[in-house]
Amino acid sequence: GKPGFELADDEVEIGIGIHGEPGTHKEKISTANETVDQLLGKILAEGIYNAGDKVAVMVNGMGATPLSELYIANLEVSKVLADKGISVARTFVGNYMTSLEMAGFSISLLKLDDELEALLNAPADTPAFRQV
Repeated sequence: GKPGFELADDEVEIGIGIHGEPGTHKEKISTANETVDQLLGKILAEGIYNAGDKVAVMVNGMGATPLSELYIANLEVSKVLADKGISVARTFVGNYMTSLEMAGFSISLLKLDDELEALLNAPADTPAFRQV
């Protein structure tokens, strides 16, 4: 196959789609913490999440990012949210929605109320997701 996009060795693309849809921009590679701060900053700038909120966090690997690197990103996510007074009730780190051999990760937040938290913690047994 033919690549959907190309990057220089020292570049990343921010905001790409799971199928290689173009992102918002390309930039020089930075540290994991700087990347998380940028991505999470955009999410928090929407004004949906505030101090005192409870959230679920998903750090999703795009397919070729080692799990250890996803946990590095998740650590920074948890630090930033704690600094903002946002409580993390549940964390998912792994490869949930992937593309073949694509490096990178996404960050998703879900604001939780008691009902959503109970549903999120309910047992599940599917091919793609399992919790008891």
